[in-house]
Amino acid sequence: MSIRTTVTLDDDILVRVQDESRLRGRPFRHTLNDLLREALLHASKPKVRRSIDIRPTHMGLRPGLNYDSIESLLEYGEGERHL
Repeated sequence: MSIRTTVTLDDDILVRVQDESRLRGRPFRHTLNDLLREALLHASKPKVRRSIDIRPTHMGLRPGLNYDSIESLLEYGEGERHL
């Protein structure tokens, strides 16, 4: 079943579909339908997440810092007026 409808395309999309239509050697409406099908198939597929390999690296302790005191770490990183 097909339906006839009016669609307003932005100028840049119109040019790209016309170019694609010429490349494929197919009528504009067939090319537009093919592109919509491809886009809808791609949109309905779940996104595949790539895993990230995170490896911790010991960077050592900085001499002179008291790591047991949040107050002293904030003072070192942000200055005396860290409030």
